[in-house]
Amino acid sequence: MILIGIGGNLESARFGPPRITLSAALSALEAKGINIVTRSGWYRSEPVPPSEQPWFINAVASLATDLGASELLAVLQAIETQLGRVRGERYAARTLDLDLLDHHGQVIETSSLVLPHPRLHERRFVLVPLAEIAPNWRHPRLALTTGQLLAKLGYDQGLERLPC
Repeated sequence: MILIGIGGNLESARFGPPRITLSAALSALEAKGINIVTRSGWYRSEPVPPSEQPWFINAVASLATDLGASELLAVLQAIETQLGRVRGERYAARTLDLDLLDHHGQVIETSSLVLPHPRLHERRFVLVPLAEIAPNWRHPRLALTTGQLLAKLGYDQGLERLPC
């Protein structure tokens, strides 16, 4: 299973509101031959760590592709740039964030790629939509299911599911 996190909290000049930009990112993936197998609903989440920036729109999707993890990461980053993301300081507001969460359960740690995503188990805005599409997914390092990770995390991060 290949999993990505999708998020953003700023309007883009080209697409407008974050949800439209995020949908455009999914279309860009499909245009590159990467199949979106399933996508969670859209969620509105408070910034992590807490800050005064706007709340994010987030989802999780599972993909099908023959690309390896490094190649897929390069495609994700190219789409971010193509759709207007400007990289600044860590945790800053952004138009688009495409995070590679898991790539077939691989454990990878290089200077440019860490799998599974090093903070996914600490983020309710990732785990709740992940539980929607892959409730039995097991964290490759921690050996805990999505539900077990959510139970350990608690509910202190603001999150609400948006209507379709």
